[in-house]
Amino acid sequence: MSKTTFSVTAIGIAVISLLWIGFFQPYLTSSARTLVPVPLPPIVDEPIKHVLAFENTTLIDRNNRQVILNMDSVMVFVNKLRNLPADYAPLDLIIPSVPFTFSGDEPRKYMRTQAALALEQLFAEAKNLSLDLFATSGYRSYDKQKSIFNNSANLKGEEEANKTSARPGQSEHQTGLAMDVTSSKVGYNLVESFGTTTEGIWLRENAHAFGFIIRYPKGKEYITGYSYEPWHLRYVGLEVAEYIYTHSLTLEEYFQQKHGY
Repeated sequence: MSKTTFSVTAIGIAVISLLWIGFFQPYLTSSARTLVPVPLPPIVDEPIKHVLAFENTTLIDRNNRQVILNMDSVMVFVNKLRNLPADYAPLDLIIPSVPFTFSGDEPRKYMRTQAALALEQLFAEAKNLSLDLFATSGYRSYDKQKSIFNNSANLKGEEEANKTSARPGQSEHQTGLAMDVTSSKVGYNLVESFGTTTEGIWLRENAHAFGFIIRYPKGKEYITGYSYEPWHLRYVGLEVAEYIYTHSLTLEEYFQQKHGY
């Protein structure tokens, strides 16, 4: 082998060695050239963006469900198409100072602070008018809703149960912005006849003045997907409640008009 050939070969080997060391340097310890495994970043199963996502408040997950992102908004929009995350629970839950149909400290007494304070004002006015109004069911966790729906589905079948009971993740009670109310006139039950009582009529005509709507009104079942519930109050704030009441809308129709949902 000539000196020229030897020199070229040596240079080539040196260059390859430097490249090898540079490439694998992150994997080698400084004291000994021992390969050290470098952890790869975790694979995150993030929801996939989709054209059906509404106003950037939802993403479509890998099960093709709309998952709500703005859970803490007073205007969070929950229905049979828009699902709350299973682990979501409001951080500002308090017990409103209103009469309940039961005693003790139970989760269903709680509401988000803004809604709870508004409910206190509503109940104070009802008391001034000598109305017989009681709260009975507010916040409900995902797991609690799952249990309620499964029990109803076992008795009626899923399709029939879903007319009166939300699937887990699709209940407004999980937002902490809803409260079911009743009266002694209907045995403290949640029944349609509550809507014909003095209390039920007053709520239908005045709840908006305190920022609440009757979420599932009569005659709009084909829109909301649920049976008429004169007892189900949902807090949306004064401005939106006034608009919905004045125009006789459901929350679905409101979002359709305002946001093209």
